[in-house]
Amino acid sequence: MQTHFSLAQLADSDTAVANEILRSCVHCGFCTATCPTYVLLGDELDSPRGRIYMMKQMFEEAAPATKEVVTHIDRCLSCLSCMTTCPSGVHYQHLVDQGRKHIEETYTRPMMDRMIRWALSVTIPYPSRFRLAMTAAMMARPLAPLLPKRLRPMLALTPRRLSKRSPVDTPQVIAAEGTRLKRVALLNSCAQTVLAPQINEATVRLLTRLGVEVVVAEGAGCCGSLVHHLGKVDQSHAQAKANIDAWTREIDGGGLDALVINASGCGTQIKDYGFMFRDDPDYAEKAARISELARDVTEFVTDLDVALTPFDGAADVPVTYHSACSMQHGQGLRRQPRDLLAAAGFTVREPAEGHLCCGSAGTYNILQSELAEQLRDRKVANIAATAPAVVATGNIGCMTQLADAMDAPIVHTVELLDWATGGPKPSGIN
Repeated sequence: MQTHFSLAQLADSDTAVANEILRSCVHCGFCTATCPTYVLLGDELDSPRGRIYMMKQMFEEAAPATKEVVTHIDRCLSCLSCMTTCPSGVHYQHLVDQGRKHIEETYTRPMMDRMIRWALSVTIPYPSRFRLAMTAAMMARPLAPLLPKRLRPMLALTPRRLSKRSPVDTPQVIAAEGTRLKRVALLNSCAQTVLAPQINEATVRLLTRLGVEVVVAEGAGCCGSLVHHLGKVDQSHAQAKANIDAWTREIDGGGLDALVINASGCGTQIKDYGFMFRDDPDYAEKAARISELARDVTEFVTDLDVALTPFDGAADVPVTYHSACSMQHGQGLRRQPRDLLAAAGFTVREPAEGHLCCGSAGTYNILQSELAEQLRDRKVANIAATAPAVVATGNIGCMTQLADAMDAPIVHTVELLDWATGGPKPSGIN
């Protein structure tokens, strides 16, 4: 794609990156076939290629974002399926992130939209605030029909009950069982500690059982992905810096073999810290080191190369594996979760259209609820066709999006691996 940036514009690092990405696009259109919003709507402007054209024009003209641009960029899930499909290697992730930042800086949204986005950004990344918000939302559920339509999706996604705070979600060092093979830091995540604390508990049990010492670092918190995708770059960078500082202290203290992450959306973000801070003289080197250490829990266990002995009865539990977009497209991890489940003895199945997003996408199921519901229903139908006893995935967002719409329970992949190696049976499995 031909671009027309001035030399003065190209002196800006973000613009130079955008120029490189835009020029790698060859207009082939392969991305349209795998883009969820194009599949649903059939509108060129709701495809990666269409959005790339709009962002190109906006960046070249240094123009404020228009309502049309905002509409179509907002509809993008950032599922990154287009990046998996693209034969030219167009790094759409970095381009759309820059587009969202530009929108945040140049476009004034309607009041209700601003209020919802602000509320999401000041609650979800902070577990204590989020727990209070969820408690209030549970009490408000009966009032949903009386609330503005834009607010109802938040109540619909609210769980029926909240688990107690988990003891593993506080700064500490958890010793390995037997001989210590590795020492890792675990990202606790933010929303996950409130909505599904059993995931971190299963992760700790599995890792320590396999000879891994687990560190929950003081000062580490939200990865920054939620506000990053809302275009709130200053907030996302501040959250990322807090993590980088916390994990760097652990590296410099006791050393770390890896940073283990069990929420794939967080993993995609943290693996991009090196790019985010590429121009920051104080954080560039530290951020790159953190990105290099980042591993999804299934990626890390695979690299441990520890044999998983199939346990009795596992073959009788058909597991349908739902690959989160941030897992398969964001991190390029497709084989590891499936192979580990199979090695543990489970009968693993995959649904049709596995490349298409379920509609969760961070806060997408709140901000774009109608499209998210269509994608959810499509995903649920494909999963149901596999007749699963349980559905496994690697992202809390997908679990929240799909749980109430399916007959089968949905659990994190690590919960099944923990069960297979001696842990408790995940809740809901018969």
